[in-house]
Amino acid sequence: MERIRKYGYIRVSTMEQNEDRQRIALKNLGIRDENIFCDRQSGKDFIRPSYESMLSILKKGDLLCVMSIDRLGRNYMGIQKQWNILTKKIGVDICVIDMPLLDTRRGKDLMGTFIADLVLQILSFVAENERDNIRKRQEEGIKAAKKRGVKFGRPRKSVPSGFCDIVDEWEKKNISFKKVLKLCDMSEATFYRRVKEYRLLFKGEKGK
Repeated sequence: MERIRKYGYIRVSTMEQNEDRQRIALKNLGIRDENIFCDRQSGKDFIRPSYESMLSILKKGDLLCVMSIDRLGRNYMGIQKQWNILTKKIGVDICVIDMPLLDTRRGKDLMGTFIADLVLQILSFVAENERDNIRKRQEEGIKAAKKRGVKFGRPRKSVPSGFCDIVDEWEKKNISFKKVLKLCDMSEATFYRRVKEYRLLFKGEKGK
């Protein structure tokens, strides 16, 4: 009997957030480090380098584990679409660790599928609603701070996980510039600034 291949997916919203809790939970399920994919960016969409890399290797019968549905994403329609791609188009099973009802290995009958679909819709809605609430709280906080005289500069755009690899593939002409901007979720100007910083850092590291 062929052994089931297990994969794990981690997402944190910022470079400062710690993914250890998610990683530990995945490793406790017997998932190896090399089979754990991590993105450090917003859950507003699924244009993420590690997520797309994972999709490219998943096969029918594989098992994908995530800590919670909001780690998969925070976009209601996006979550529904990706769930369908994963379970129907590719044919993998999904285990949402903190929600046992969202384990496609269980309840394969009509009632089990109905319950899982219902729970998925509810949690997807909650995930997107929480993203909206977070954004509103941030906006309210900024407004309140501005009233107190606090000045804000333009927020620095963080680079995605695997940025160095993306740059290398682009320089080798293996991926188009349009694809690079999509993967990095950056404007042309921002991307070139980050590339310049990356090259300066790389040059500095080589000189050490």
